[in-house]
Amino acid sequence: MEGITEGVNNLNITDSSASNNKKNRIQVSNTKKPLFFYVNLAKRYMQQYDEVELSALGMAIATVVTIAEILKNNGLAVEKKITTSTVDMREEYGERPVQKAKIEIVLGKSDKFEELMEAAAEDVIDNDGQS
Repeated sequence: MEGITEGVNNLNITDSSASNNKKNRIQVSNTKKPLFFYVNLAKRYMQQYDEVELSALGMAIATVVTIAEILKNNGLAVEKKITTSTVDMREEYGERPVQKAKIEIVLGKSDKFEELMEAAAEDVIDNDGQS
């Protein structure tokens, strides 16, 4: 218990509200949710905010790239910005940091976004009526 208390007492909290509390950011994990959960969530975020930022670390980078490609290939999104970097991560307090790769992909609505989303919604309504 002392280790936990010591870790909390030594925790550095910085005000990074400009980057970490974005409402249109999706932090993707390749273990927590299925791929199309993130694809559908990104569509909803684009409807609400006109753009979405997909972010991932390490092994989840491939998942973020796949999500972005699905949205682009279906004509829903256009690529606005891609940023890569490395971040220092510690598995446990006191261990030396390990660098992990990070990617951030910003996607915006395509010109056909609204039209494609309406057509998809109509397909759902049509398919619900035909049982």
